Amino acid sequence: MIKIKDLQAGIEEKEILRGIDLEINAGEVHAIMGPNGSGKSTLSSIIAGREDYEISGGTIDFEGEDLMDLSPEERAHKGVFLSFQYPVEIPGVTVSNFIKTAINESRKGRGEEAMEAREMLAMMREKTALLEMDKSYLSRSLNEGFSGGEKKRNEIFQMAMLQPKLAILDETDSGLDIDALRIVANGVNKLRSKDNAVLVITHYQRLLDYIEPDFVHVLYNGKIVKSGDKSLALELEAKGYDWIKAENA
Repeated sequence: MIKIKDLQAGIEEKEILRGIDLEINAGEVHAIMGPNGSGKSTLSSIIAGREDYEISGGTIDFEGEDLMDLSPEERAHKGVFLSFQYPVEIPGVTVSNFIKTAINESRKGRGEEAMEAREMLAMMREKTALLEMDKSYLSRSLNEGFSGGEKKRNEIFQMAMLQPKLAILDETDSGLDIDALRIVANGVNKLRSKDNAVLVITHYQRLLDYIEPDFVHVLYNGKIVKSGDKSLALELEAKGYDWIKAENA
């Protein structure tokens, strides 16, 4: 689905990514772990198309198409979704109106007709139930006055409604208590299929108790230095990142 080769990037003349190689196939869940400053959020932002970063080398191929040539909006229309670590508040724009606009813009970008209001409402009811969200969420201003857990749950609700091919979850577990973490992870698991893929970015192994990855990668100093299965995450939890730093000193 997505192939990243020798990706090099930075910001304001500071090198952050120093040659990332990563391939994710449909039906797979990959987790990227690593200490602060290793480049995890930079990688997710670049895949989604944030323009703050300067790409100095490498390629990102998404279903046979070069993502580098596409704007963030075009990438979203192609099926790339990024769940933000710190979701923004948009006063005056309700959750339902935001979702309606996002879905219909994506459909327009694919040359499809707008979704009928009845179908949209039925889908919203289905997905709020999936994520154990009260229906009153839909009439609230986007993220305004939301708790940390509500914001993250709302991000997964957007994912459920948009049905992306590749979902990137950037530290979705940060700030969540155990109950909120369980609900969010349960929603992600129910949305997994053979036709989509998930990239989970996290500091901690605890999220991977709920969303079980097929592959775990350790990102350190701008490069993927180790890959394995879920047991690698357990090893990181037991040893911390010092042994990774020592091996790559």
